[in-house]
Amino acid sequence: MQAKKRYLLVSLGACLLLLAYLWGLQIGEFHQQSHQQQQKQQQQQPYASHALAYPHAHAHPHGRGPGLPRQRWAELGHSLSTYLDGVEQEEELSPLVIHQHSSPRERREIRNNIYKSRRCRMDTCFDFRRCERGFKVYVYPPAKGEISESYQKILTAIEDSRFYTTDPDEACLFVLSIDTLDRDQLSAQYVHNVKAKIQSLPLWNEGRNHLIFNLYSGTWPDYTEELGFDIGQAMLAKASIDMDNFRPHFDVSIPLFSKDHAQKGGDKGYLTLNNVPPSRKYLLVFKGKRYLTGIGSETRNALYHIHNGDDIILLTTCKHGKDWEKHKDARCDRDNEEYSKFDYQELLHNSSFCLVPRGRRLGSFRFLEALQAACIPVLLSNGWELPFSEIIDWNKAAVIGDERLLLQIPSITRSVNHDRILALRQQTQFLWDAYFSSVAKIVLTTLEIIRDRIHSHISRGRLMWNSLPGGLYALPQFSTDPSMFPFYYSMLGKSPSLEFTAVVQAVTPLQSQLQPVLKLIIAVAKSKFCAQIIVLWNCDKPLPPKSKWPSTTVPLTVIEGERKTMSSRFFPHEVIHTDAVLSLDEDSVLSTNEVDFAFIVWHSFPDRIVGYPARSHYWDLGKGRWGYTSKWTNEYSMVLTGAAFYHRYYHYLYTHYLPASLHGMVDQMANCEDILMNFLVSAVTKLPPIKVTQKKQYKETMMQQGSKSSRWADPDHFAQRQSCMNSFSGWFGFMPLLHSQMRLDPTLFKDQVSILRKKYRDIERL
Repeated sequence: MQAKKRYLLVSLGACLLLLAYLWGLQIGEFHQQSHQQQQKQQQQQPYASHALAYPHAHAHPHGRGPGLPRQRWAELGHSLSTYLDGVEQEEELSPLVIHQHSSPRERREIRNNIYKSRRCRMDTCFDFRRCERGFKVYVYPPAKGEISESYQKILTAIEDSRFYTTDPDEACLFVLSIDTLDRDQLSAQYVHNVKAKIQSLPLWNEGRNHLIFNLYSGTWPDYTEELGFDIGQAMLAKASIDMDNFRPHFDVSIPLFSKDHAQKGGDKGYLTLNNVPPSRKYLLVFKGKRYLTGIGSETRNALYHIHNGDDIILLTTCKHGKDWEKHKDARCDRDNEEYSKFDYQELLHNSSFCLVPRGRRLGSFRFLEALQAACIPVLLSNGWELPFSEIIDWNKAAVIGDERLLLQIPSITRSVNHDRILALRQQTQFLWDAYFSSVAKIVLTTLEIIRDRIHSHISRGRLMWNSLPGGLYALPQFSTDPSMFPFYYSMLGKSPSLEFTAVVQAVTPLQSQLQPVLKLIIAVAKSKFCAQIIVLWNCDKPLPPKSKWPSTTVPLTVIEGERKTMSSRFFPHEVIHTDAVLSLDEDSVLSTNEVDFAFIVWHSFPDRIVGYPARSHYWDLGKGRWGYTSKWTNEYSMVLTGAAFYHRYYHYLYTHYLPASLHGMVDQMANCEDILMNFLVSAVTKLPPIKVTQKKQYKETMMQQGSKSSRWADPDHFAQRQSCMNSFSGWFGFMPLLHSQMRLDPTLFKDQVSILRKKYRDIERL
């Protein structure tokens, strides 16, 4: 017994000694790490001061789309963490993006390529001095080697935009002609030796002020965000980008789109105006591949748990790839059989919600497919920086789910009421049409986001980006105040001012006091809503003296055009301070009553063209092109600007949004400027113009007088307008004009009652 006690005491003492020894080792290691940490903090003190001086460079972006909150340190720690050295960054971030299949050498290469420029922000890696003369984009001359169809569409969109320049010296932003879209080494579109090709560019400058587009990065089995070359200080416009690799207010997250995505225009959405009730046959649908192993397999492998075969149809197939049969599981045959029973498009267009789970990468083609189909996306892709998250509020158009809470998705979707479903679906259609329906819109949105960063003091607010007509048509250079635009009056509870400025286009010399232009000025000046009259003197003859012009009760200003072109009639002159503009040809015949009535109508529809002379377009099947007609019918699609009201913002949009090529065409032919304005306004509003009371005397009166100088008497005039229709629709990528049968007349117009009871008495007599 005594021996056993001694043995237990000796064993206990040995254990205590061992514990004391291990504790001493831990204390020593702790002191060593503390000493090293103090040294690093002292070395990084200048960077810490910089981070604190510019907290906005690291703050959570205001425009970030809704999603799961990032698992980050407190704000101060986050600000300092971007200035850690490469080793510490690898230790902190590698579990998120570097997987167990990578070798140590591969991990080093990925770290060098991805994390080398993680500290880049606009104020540290962008030269604002290059943009002082304006926002121009330069595309490098075509490089040797093939360019993919998708990348060619991107380059074409830039070259067709108003930002494009062929002079690198005036460029603010540079875009490579080297195809960087597909950086999957197993892809046939993969371009080799990109690193050497980029480094040889004379203007590369370590990537400063460069924009690199990418859709696919990494390869099997890990699909990391490795591009295979050092991007330096260049910005990334990238699809499927991870939140932890995304550099806020520097990179741009773009959607993943296929090679068949439209270059311009694009297909319309599927939501009809009379879509009631808002719910559809199915509640939630998905049809796609199921990955048996590897990244992206977890969520799709679990979808069968919530599939009920009734209103939740979630179909997967493992029948893809060369060796799928070698790896198939017990569910494959049953899943493949059910998969073939449903048509994907039929599911897409008959469901309220569409599941958009991650695949091998975070993004998916189904995201854009769901938007177009007015099927509310239910996103299951943790960590995905949503497309254009800096500007788009995705809470208004999508349901952001959590891959870890898949079983809650059915109850979440069932809890959304019909009003909310309709609002979400309407927003999907707006976003699709405004930013995603074509490659050109995706590229232009990317460029406009960067432009707003550069000129942050004249940038768009979230209201402009997330409301009709969208940020591409709301130019902040006109105003950053939404109340100055015709689109937001009702939303803001405002109305345009009750006055207008008449702008008269004069192209013939004054030879008589009986000329129509002088009678027109007198009639317009009598309107109680007229604030001023501006005459644009675009005649080749010298400007007449002041005594030749009639005396009016409102200010009369004569502006002599420097270029004397047709487009100059829509120049945004600073002297025009009223919301409404009455555009007039010099040979227009209007009474004061007609002017007043048309203005009252416009005041109720300030975003549209309201006027008298109407024209229409049609599709000529025989010639396979658009036609133009001036026949009097019950339908019209244009109101000519020879006698029409519109908002003054359209002057600015016409001058600064439309490309020089269209302006040049109009000026060369001295024709079609009114058609181009109708194209522009209809493209912006998605609505037709409004015609007011029938007015047969408008142009016909002058034609009967035999005015040889009138362009309407030119036999080539009509043929030119036919050609313009097709050129304009080609640039827009679609036909924006819409037909209407609505005509607004004054109350009691043509009624058999006393003329004394009618407000606009003179209109009937004309």
